[in-house]
Amino acid sequence: MSNRTDEGPREILMVEDNAGDVRMLVEAWKGGRVETQLTVLRNGEEALAFLRREGPHRMAPRPDLVLIDLNLAGRSGQGLLAEMKRDPHLRRLPVVVLSTSDAEHDIFQSYDLHANCYVVKPPGQERSFEVLRSIRDFWLTVATLPPPA
Repeated sequence: MSNRTDEGPREILMVEDNAGDVRMLVEAWKGGRVETQLTVLRNGEEALAFLRREGPHRMAPRPDLVLIDLNLAGRSGQGLLAEMKRDPHLRRLPVVVLSTSDAEHDIFQSYDLHANCYVVKPPGQERSFEVLRSIRDFWLTVATLPPPA
C-alpha cells in the first residue's frame, strides 16, 4: 500500500557516478509495488541545479527521495547533503546515503548533516539487490514522505 494519495510514479533522484551501481538499482527496483521515475545525475553541482530547478532543470520534478553516493567527482556527496539541508526548500527531502565506506567518520558526518539513512553498499550482486529492494520497500511503501513542494 502506498502512502501517497495520487497515483503518479514516485520521483527518485540518484546522484551516482558509477554506471554499474545505477544499473544495479534499476534492476533491483523492477517489479516493485510502487511505480518510480528515476533521474540519475553524476555530480553534486548538477544535482543542486536540478533540485533548485536552475538552468536546464527549471522544469525538473521534485523528487520524493534522494539517493546520494558519497564519493562523487567535484562536490562530494556530503557537500551536496550539506547544501540540501541548509536550503529551506530542500531540507525536508528524504536523503539516503549509499556508500562503500563503513568508516565511522563518514557515517557520523552524514548523520550530523541530517541524512535520513546511511547504507553501506554490500559486496555481491544478490546481497546488493536485497539491500536496494529493502530501501525501495521501506521508503516508498512504509515511510510517510513529505508532500512535494
